[in-house]
Amino acid sequence: MDRYDELMSLSVRKGFIWPTADLYGGFAGFYDYGHNGALMKRRLEDLWIDYFLHLGEDYYLIDTTSILPEASLKASGHVEHFTDILVTCTKCGENCRADHLLEEATKKSYEGIPPQEIDKLLAEHKIRCPKCKGAFAPSKPFHMMFPLMVGPMGKDPAYLRPETAQGVYINFKREFEALRRHLPLGLAIVGRAFRNEISPRQGTYRMREFIQAELQIFFNPKTFDSSIAFDDVQSSELLVARADKKDQGGADRATCSELVKSGLPLFYVYHLAKVQDFFLKELAVPADRFRFAELGEGERAFYNRIHFDMEVKQDSLGGFKEIGGVHYRGDHDLTGHQNTSKVSQTVTIDGETFIPHVLELSFGIDRMFWALLDAKYEKVKTEKGERYVLHLPPKIAPTQVAVLPLLGKDGLPEKAMPIYEQLAKEFKCFYDEGGSIGRRYARMDEIGTPYCVTIDHQTLQDGTVTIRERDTAAQKRPASSELGPIIGKLLSGQAKFESLP
Repeated sequence: MDRYDELMSLSVRKGFIWPTADLYGGFAGFYDYGHNGALMKRRLEDLWIDYFLHLGEDYYLIDTTSILPEASLKASGHVEHFTDILVTCTKCGENCRADHLLEEATKKSYEGIPPQEIDKLLAEHKIRCPKCKGAFAPSKPFHMMFPLMVGPMGKDPAYLRPETAQGVYINFKREFEALRRHLPLGLAIVGRAFRNEISPRQGTYRMREFIQAELQIFFNPKTFDSSIAFDDVQSSELLVARADKKDQGGADRATCSELVKSGLPLFYVYHLAKVQDFFLKELAVPADRFRFAELGEGERAFYNRIHFDMEVKQDSLGGFKEIGGVHYRGDHDLTGHQNTSKVSQTVTIDGETFIPHVLELSFGIDRMFWALLDAKYEKVKTEKGERYVLHLPPKIAPTQVAVLPLLGKDGLPEKAMPIYEQLAKEFKCFYDEGGSIGRRYARMDEIGTPYCVTIDHQTLQDGTVTIRERDTAAQKRPASSELGPIIGKLLSGQAKFESLP
């Protein structure tokens, strides 16, 4: 079983994720989250919100509609430009995304290549239909938004939003006024977006309905640097693959100060450092699996002045894959909405009138979800054989603690149940008395439960219990009355398991 199939098996067996409507054969590009997946995803979203809204004093969460009027998406450029390159097999009719075919064949990126160049490259590399080996018809642009007609007569054209960002830009001026005209101002959305992908594949990596977490930071480019505590990160090393080297794999290390000297804006590098800390410290992604990959001028969207993708190496997907991006969008978005709506998006601060610039921190929640499964699911050898462990950070584990009576008799369940009920008031708990204790530990390990509490015969004598730590299988024996505070500190990171008495 290859890595992708192994992770999909875990996901289906343990209630993380599976294809939508699989009762009817599935629905390409759509996935449902099961009981463990939904909890893990929600914890991931909450962790993202808590971390990124604390990057600034005036950063807030908002929520906007998933359907937008056509005029707003004309202003953003999506109606005209939101396309990918489609090729269709002349033999079997299979539709494929052309740049993905080239990437699979050459292991290089082909973002932003025009159709004429795509056709030459497909011929040069002798790429044919992956389904029947037939030849492709000439490539053509394919529009990726889902159109809608709103109203009882269907006369109001609209689209499902292709990104959450436009909801922020449309609401910027109202929020700026409501929040007493301060910059920098951060507005975040965690919500659904929709793209009619040509060939959705690789599980949650390329979906037609997905969840984005985006923070749009509005600022004055003349003064933003002075509001940032760059001294806190200037010596931090970032894992960076510049545009001319990223196809070689891996990343180089460069300090924040060195990147600023190379020409990147100070405010931009500062946020790269904060994003890297989120992945390496909060999500505990191994450093050798993370990098920032720069997009060159021909690859990035026309409105992005600077664009680095966050990429995580995933064995199930064949290498480094994009999880999100840090985009310096300038004043493109607010200017576009001002020109189309005829409503001024200028602000006046300290006597200066200008249209704010935007720095966008954009993350795919579903992609992060899958990347964590890939990075954290491991077969561990033990003296008794092997066990499968999902090494999730405790903050995002779907079940935080399991309460397990050693046996289903001798008064142990009666002793265990009050402990479970008390812990369940504070934490997401699971109670299980079925099967051997070893099998129950194994079940908890495989869904990422960081701690198991076992009630045994000694508990009946002195009131102590066993706490077992998932990653090492080490055990400690505190009093049952101390469990709540101990587990709370372990989950929050205020205490380390090895430091417990």
